[in-house]
Amino acid sequence: MGLAQCLAAAFLFLLLLGLTSAQRLVTVQEGPLYRVRGSHVTLWCKVSGYQGPAEQNFQWSIYLPSAPEREVQIVSTVDPSFPYAIYTQRVRGRGIFVERLQGDAVLLHITELQERDAGQYECHTPNTDERYFGSYSAKTNLTVIPDTLSASMVPQALSHMEGDVVELTCEVSKATAQHTHLSVGWYLLQGAGEQPAKEILTLSKDFILKPGPSYEQRFLEGDVQLNKVGNTTYKLVIRGVKPSDQGQLYCEAAEWIEDPDKTWKDISRNQTQRTWLAVLSRGTDLSVDLTATEPSLSEGDSLQLSCVVEAPKSSNFKVVWLLNDKEVARVDPHGVLTWEEEYEERARLGQLRAFKPSNTVYVLTISEVGLEDKGTYQCSVSEMKTPGDLQSIQTIVSSGIQVDVKPAEIHLRLSVSSSTPRVTAGDPLILHCEVQGATGPVSLHWWHLPPQQPGHRELVAAMEQDGTLSLGSAYRDEGARGSLRLQKESSGTFTLVIPSTLDEDDGGQYRCEATQWSRGRNWTGKGEAAVTVSSMGLGLHATLRSRVATVTYGQSFELFCQVAASYTLEEVPVSVRWRFQPSPPTSPLDKLVQVLPNGTVLWGAAQPRFQGKAQLAKTDTSFSLHVHSALPANEGTYQCEVEVWRRNVLPLGQPAASTSSNAVGIKVVLPESKLQVAMKDSSVEIASGNAAIQCRIVFAQENSQFAVTWYLLPPLADTKPLQILTYNYSSVPQYGSEFSSPAQKSRFQSQRVSSSLFQLQILSANLGDQGSYYCVVEEWLWLVDGWYKLGERTSGRTTLKLKLSERELQMEKTNDSISVRVGEEATLPCRLQNALLPRSRLSATWFQVKGSGRDSALLSLQHDGTVQYPEGRLAARLFLRRPSARDFSLTLSSVERGDAGAYYCQLQQWQQQGEGKDWAVQALARSGHTQLITIPPESTVLSRICSSPPLLNFILYLPLVLILLLTLAVFCWYCKFRKSKKSNIAGWMMELEGNEEAKKTGL
Repeated sequence: MGLAQCLAAAFLFLLLLGLTSAQRLVTVQEGPLYRVRGSHVTLWCKVSGYQGPAEQNFQWSIYLPSAPEREVQIVSTVDPSFPYAIYTQRVRGRGIFVERLQGDAVLLHITELQERDAGQYECHTPNTDERYFGSYSAKTNLTVIPDTLSASMVPQALSHMEGDVVELTCEVSKATAQHTHLSVGWYLLQGAGEQPAKEILTLSKDFILKPGPSYEQRFLEGDVQLNKVGNTTYKLVIRGVKPSDQGQLYCEAAEWIEDPDKTWKDISRNQTQRTWLAVLSRGTDLSVDLTATEPSLSEGDSLQLSCVVEAPKSSNFKVVWLLNDKEVARVDPHGVLTWEEEYEERARLGQLRAFKPSNTVYVLTISEVGLEDKGTYQCSVSEMKTPGDLQSIQTIVSSGIQVDVKPAEIHLRLSVSSSTPRVTAGDPLILHCEVQGATGPVSLHWWHLPPQQPGHRELVAAMEQDGTLSLGSAYRDEGARGSLRLQKESSGTFTLVIPSTLDEDDGGQYRCEATQWSRGRNWTGKGEAAVTVSSMGLGLHATLRSRVATVTYGQSFELFCQVAASYTLEEVPVSVRWRFQPSPPTSPLDKLVQVLPNGTVLWGAAQPRFQGKAQLAKTDTSFSLHVHSALPANEGTYQCEVEVWRRNVLPLGQPAASTSSNAVGIKVVLPESKLQVAMKDSSVEIASGNAAIQCRIVFAQENSQFAVTWYLLPPLADTKPLQILTYNYSSVPQYGSEFSSPAQKSRFQSQRVSSSLFQLQILSANLGDQGSYYCVVEEWLWLVDGWYKLGERTSGRTTLKLKLSERELQMEKTNDSISVRVGEEATLPCRLQNALLPRSRLSATWFQVKGSGRDSALLSLQHDGTVQYPEGRLAARLFLRRPSARDFSLTLSSVERGDAGAYYCQLQQWQQQGEGKDWAVQALARSGHTQLITIPPESTVLSRICSSPPLLNFILYLPLVLILLLTLAVFCWYCKFRKSKKSNIAGWMMELEGNEEAKKTGL
């Protein structure tokens, strides 16, 4: 191998060695491990080959057999929120915790192993390395097995003389499926247990006998032996018993299992009950006798124990009372009584007493025995030389008396019923619970089991043994269900009263639970009763009816709202609300009036229509609304709404249910109209001046007022009547659209000549006023709260004609037409062909023919020379040019498209009737029609440019673009010119320098 290959191999070896040394490795206690339920378990975990701080963090998780893929976090050394919910409480209570052995090693403690703790445990170390390399977690399996180890010994109180032989047997067995070993040891506990127990002799798991330090010599001499008799019996033999052997002896068994790492672990330990051994010195004459009044008792009975000491002479004695080898109380030679801590409370309550009737008699009494008082009782008597001595001359323990306490058998029987099994919301709910078999006071709880929430229960009320009453959170508000009552009717009968049920949710099962307590134990009995609560809306219905649907003005009518329900309405608060909607409807149904349960009347927005007219009444379940002297304002739709509240609840609050009735319409008929107007047609013919059209009322009721509307029907066929003006019943005029100009308003006027005669005045009537006139009369009557229309009638027609002579005025009758471009000026001809009479004047009126049948007057030249413009909107564009006295041509400037149509003029000849008298029309004439045709304006280049924004923008910006391009071209030419000039100068300079050099060379 060459040198280069050797160096490469060495480098690769060093690299692998470096990587290996830096590899993290997590190790955990090897499994599978088997541990007993209820035992204290530890699992170790450590990490090596890591980088970073010396103190590493650890996280423990488990994979349960039911979900082997799902990680369940248990505990962490760094994150308090790491545990899942099922382990949080145990971690907080130190039931599970991590003990740090050193920076990189920990122990997981489970103080009380449970069956659910079985599974695969994972120990994980968060990364502190520069990069991930190695293993960061390790797993081990833990199996939880039942504790089958059993160790038992019959407790005894033995008294032996010094030197006797003592034999004790202990039964030890196991039923573990796994391979395990047993160890059995005997121990001696002396005094009150302040010192650790002394080991006497132990048979180890390896079947080796090991004596305790105090018994090693006696074991070697064969005085202390441990023999196995049969499969489960272990016998301790002590020969030559000594006073030092006095005390409490017991047997302890341990079960061992071998873990996969070849170490043995004690997975279970069990101790037997204790045997009291008293060793008497030879030659003593002290004896103790223990008696009991009755060794077989039941819970609650009384027990008295007497300890009688026999001695040849009066001495000082210390007496200790023992129960199952544990001290209960002691009486020192001075007679001072001392109780053990666990009995102090009962002694303070007088349940325990220990006293000394004489120097040789000691008594222990228990007034009420419990299960904890059963067992073996003994009294230990120590003879003291003097009362203050600490060492006894001799001690003797009485034989044991076995006291058996049987548990009290209490069988509670509950009978639950309801005197109100079916109620309506608001009704009281009464439940009874009868408790039988109780031997003392009981506590009672009432629960509601709502059907809509299966498995859920809600506390209604509870009564403790001392009679203290408490209510559930949902039943404390008296405004909801009233003031609940839970009372004891007799020694075993309890009654719960809910004054007012809330709604259907109060139905369902009600459970009564009675509990009797005695000496820390309790007995509970249960019973249920079903209750149905119906809604107040169930069966609630309202029907509205009326005897009449149509009433005449001034008559009365009555509405009846009949209410029905599945319960008695007279026993619950009821409110009725009347609603009204006028006819024709202008808004939804408005509140008219409401009667509350306490009789209060609240009027609503519709009250003004019924002021002083509405009367309310109630009979049983029927509510009525009586309306006196009906008016048209009372016509409309009626409806009643009924609301009910739960009984026995104040204040009322929101209603429990409501319903609306059907709607009923009431029509109020006004008095019949007897209006009559003149229906006969007539005609009026005038030559000139004013015209009067009459409208006569033939018959009407007294106190009636009239509204008169005048109409004109033009003579043309297929035309609609034109409304001239209306005088309402208050004599306020209102002109129609065709007669709304000031000129028309000044010519058409209406007046009331008498109570039955109306007249339409037409001033300065002209040909355009001809046609048929008629009036429409409306009869109105004041009825208390306003004006009401009773009826209307239409009069006959009056035809207006103008009778004028046309023989003196001659005009061109031929129809003509002219065409004018829009925006230009148009002249419409109108000329008188013959000469005027002396002392006469002319007036001219221009008309535009309208499709409505009534031509529109545009301009009027009066005979006195004044000019009027009925169409004010055209005044600025109309000009009357008179080049001669007989020419009345009309010029229309700035012609518009809407000006197209037919035009004509009308001339009237006026003549004064005499000196200082009025002027009268003597003749008239009308020209033929001139048709004005509008032509669109001529299209020019300039107009085309202005009408096209793109073209206009192009023309505006083109010069600017050309100027910019020209400037750019000049600048480029200038730059090029300067560059060429510089190059020429440079060439010239070089040529000059060359010439100079040539001259120098020649020289």
